[in-house]
Amino acid sequence: MTSVWESLTVDAHDPPRLARWWAEALGYQIVTEKPDEVEIRQSPERLPGIVFVPVTEGKETKNRLHLDLRPEDREAEVERLVDMGARHVDVGQAVVDWTVLADPEGNEFCVLRQRD
Repeated sequence: MTSVWESLTVDAHDPPRLARWWAEALGYQIVTEKPDEVEIRQSPERLPGIVFVPVTEGKETKNRLHLDLRPEDREAEVERLVDMGARHVDVGQAVVDWTVLADPEGNEFCVLRQRD
């Protein structure tokens, strides 16, 4: 017996705001919006989703799990995401072939280079 990956859950101070940010960043749509969770997906029937749930405590350390994005044009995508409110962060990555950003609530993610 195996499992199906249903969703990734993200703790957020403002779940609706962060869900909308990620929906715009990924080209996803909101499929559920309740007071205790907001879910985004590529389309309503397509899994996995990303679920944003409210928390009161702040983020204190580097994420132990993060998303990697692979756009067609890394430089243009990094610029777009920063214009949307992401920021460059240093998590000790040294000189690497990807860009580390954080979303508006400080959750790190990587923007990878184009595939060869």
